[in-house]
Amino acid sequence: MDYSWYMAMKRAAKRRGISEAEIIRQGIHLEAMANRVWDEPLFSRTFEGSERTSAKAEVRDVVADAVRRETSPGTAA
Repeated sequence: MDYSWYMAMKRAAKRRGISEAEIIRQGIHLEAMANRVWDEPLFSRTFEGSERTSAKAEVRDVVADAVRRETSPGTAA
């Protein structure tokens, strides 16, 4: 084992108040999340438009309406 790497990990664990094992677990978690393949695309919804660029206010209003519909009581998400 590279001694400098080991001592850096010990110091980081001590400074953060966690065990060396927790430092390793967090590192594995970060690496796994960095290489995750998402089940759903980032933008899964599509909108039909009029082939023109919408104004900023139009986009804001459409998004606000969609959020209101999804978060209003009595509606299924």
